[in-house]
Amino acid sequence: MERPIRERFEYLKKNALKDFPGMDEKKGTTIYVGTATCGRSAGSLEVLSSFEDILKTLNIEARIIKVGCHGHCYAEPMAVVSKPGWPPIMYGYLTPNRAQILIRRFFNEEDPALEWALGAMEENDMVPTVYETPRWSRERRWLLKNCGCIDPEDINHYIAVGGYEGLMYAIKMEPGGIIEEIEAAGLRGLGGAGFETWKKWNICRDAPEFPKYLICNADEGDPGAFMDRTILESDPHSIIEGMIIAGYAIEAESGYIYVRKEYPQAVSVLTTAVCQARELGLLGKNILDSKISFDIKINQGAGAFVCGEETALIASIEGKRGVPKPRPPYPANRGLWEKPTLINNVKTLASIPKILAYGAEKVSSVGMEGCMGTAVFALAGKIKNAGLVEVPFGTTLRKIIFDIGGGIPPVIKASNVAGELQKTIKKQFKAVQIGGPSGGCLPESLLDTPVCFDTIVDTGAIMGSGGMVVLDEDNCAVETARYFLEFTQKESCGKCTFCRIGTKHMLNILADITRGAGIMEDLDLLEELAETVKQGSLCNLGKTAPNPVLTTLRYFKEEYEAHILDKRCPSLECKDLIAYYIIPEKCQRACDACVGSCPTEAIYTRRDRLKAIDQEKCVKCANCVDACPAQYDAVIKISPISQLPESEPRDDNRSN
Repeated sequence: MERPIRERFEYLKKNALKDFPGMDEKKGTTIYVGTATCGRSAGSLEVLSSFEDILKTLNIEARIIKVGCHGHCYAEPMAVVSKPGWPPIMYGYLTPNRAQILIRRFFNEEDPALEWALGAMEENDMVPTVYETPRWSRERRWLLKNCGCIDPEDINHYIAVGGYEGLMYAIKMEPGGIIEEIEAAGLRGLGGAGFETWKKWNICRDAPEFPKYLICNADEGDPGAFMDRTILESDPHSIIEGMIIAGYAIEAESGYIYVRKEYPQAVSVLTTAVCQARELGLLGKNILDSKISFDIKINQGAGAFVCGEETALIASIEGKRGVPKPRPPYPANRGLWEKPTLINNVKTLASIPKILAYGAEKVSSVGMEGCMGTAVFALAGKIKNAGLVEVPFGTTLRKIIFDIGGGIPPVIKASNVAGELQKTIKKQFKAVQIGGPSGGCLPESLLDTPVCFDTIVDTGAIMGSGGMVVLDEDNCAVETARYFLEFTQKESCGKCTFCRIGTKHMLNILADITRGAGIMEDLDLLEELAETVKQGSLCNLGKTAPNPVLTTLRYFKEEYEAHILDKRCPSLECKDLIAYYIIPEKCQRACDACVGSCPTEAIYTRRDRLKAIDQEKCVKCANCVDACPAQYDAVIKISPISQLPESEPRDDNRSN
């Protein structure tokens, strides 16, 4: 039976290779434009249209392919130009105008416009490769290997680069053998919990009831996290292939992909991918005439953060309100429609084909003890090179943030009124919020912590799904804790009293502290409430919601004390504890830059023709700080407000 199956697949692969241009110059000029959500938001569709226009104008025969996201979102819009006689070159920071100039220079003058190039995509003697750059050289791209390199809406591209080979290996194995291979690879759930994947699969496989179900949890709701979205939009067939293999291993024939409706591009790409897989016989009854039968439905969630929790997700698919249930029983024993159900995250399922294709030994050779393989993180916030990074487990936070992410970007400010000169203001790293809104803030002293589920938990945070929000000296630890707790409090389903009322009480206390109305006893009360909420909540939303508060209290307690005792915000962020002030000695009479920037006309002219701020009118928008030329730096923030000098009277004879 195996030979006909393999022959059918080889036929599919042969056709796929005919269609896939790859980076083969023999197939002519090909331009790959990143059109995932991050690229589109940066203007990639306009860049693509510009490429089409200039190619038509110059009568150049070329193929344009829409691809996903490489993960280097800081450089969007991006494109790769593969031209005969040259290595394929990746370009970043493109605009419609640059796209036209690039094509004119490259094709008319043989000038590849290297000032916009990030590097070549393969070894050559002319252009340095992207793999030599600090960002690429430190990554280990397994899960993101295909992202940005193939058309996610063309199944032939996926097959041509080795897709569905893992399924071919699985077909030759027994279900128990697949689970043993997953165990040998050391794969843990990449959605945040880090539970050993093979154990979860075994529990579901051993459950006596049928039918069994498989759910891909693609309900990514963490602010600043976009790992799952990128894979869904850029490499959907890796998830489909992983689901087929997992379904075979646990003897399930039906699967669901639960993805939030707020990801329209992901839903569209997934819908196309599922239809194409069915057309080629890779989904449905007796896949490729094998004994495996499996099909997938796409279920769109309404965007509730709590539906990332397994039992709430199941309730949502069943058409009920997304509210967590007590566990046990666990979904692996009794889940969707009261039947055994396996739920895995996007990244976990996308890992399965790689494990079977590469072999468990290769996968387990990367990483650290207890956390093998690679992890994908989303870098956001005050970071120079925002985007996705895939690194081996065990890589330190310092290496991810500074060596790969580029560290804290400086603030660039106009140095004179005309804006002709610029001044660079360096900023210092303060903390990294890891694990999403339920994660924790870790200070610089913990940057040498290796990333692994267990080591991060030891710091008081969680690895979560992989979101990292970087904070600098201008971010207040107390306000950060309040912001994330406000998010989780609003997203609470309200079922548990501890979560519903406890987080609200904590939020009120934090709000008081940021307003300067806190007392020292609040700190002990916050810790007491946090521990109570963690112990009394039913699901992990409530159990982890206090983490931002507990970690900031643990590592930045002096900031809480400054807010309470001195009514001062050290980071000058909390609006109720700061005031804006124009230093008379620095203000220039001939400069009116700040006046026009104020939306409430709070800036007035004093009798000596210098500027001052009417504190009653000031809404603390910071426009005046940004508008004041760096050569003067006359506008500053002051905290506590009690240090604010008395204001000078207006010049009533002069209009503002």
